[in-house]
Amino acid sequence: MHRTVFSTPLINTLLRTFSVIFLRLSGWKVQGNLPAEACKSVLIAAPHTSNWDLPYTLMVAFALRLNVYWMGKEQLFRPPFRRLMMWLGGIPIAREKASNVVAASVLAIAQVDGPVQLIVPPEGTRDKTRYWKTGFYYIALGAQVPIVMAYMDYQKKVSGLGPVFAPSGDLAADMASIKAFYASFKGKNADQFHAE
Repeated sequence: MHRTVFSTPLINTLLRTFSVIFLRLSGWKVQGNLPAEACKSVLIAAPHTSNWDLPYTLMVAFALRLNVYWMGKEQLFRPPFRRLMMWLGGIPIAREKASNVVAASVLAIAQVDGPVQLIVPPEGTRDKTRYWKTGFYYIALGAQVPIVMAYMDYQKKVSGLGPVFAPSGDLAADMASIKAFYASFKGKNADQFHAE
């Protein structure tokens, strides 16, 4: 995986300090921590209903001292912003060519020597949707890493890391458990999120 702001020592420290102060002053609480067994993991990013989710997610990642990469639609990576988005940990996804994203992600996680957390929004869009994509699940299963249930609740102004979930291979049962955890969270545009 490519070099990011999270692996740039001095800038990482400065941005962590800024993030902690900004989140505190704006009334946000950051909860949880990343257990050692999840140093390599897939993080669910839910609810995902607004463009504001990305900057808040990055600030929470700094506050929790994570080493994250995140998937975003290819349009976010157009010039002149491509280099910046990549440096912020972005991985461009061409939705119309997304058939090998799972296999490429599994390989990328396996090749990383050290901690890495791949953030995947299960809705696949900020728009209203009732169905979650299952790519995050199959990436974790294929890479043999746990899923960390990360959350951002705009109503309570709380964000962080929830339970660590080991995918069993029973997609229906596992998705029911995962979605049950997210049922109470409210995105910035709450009417666009359904954990069902």
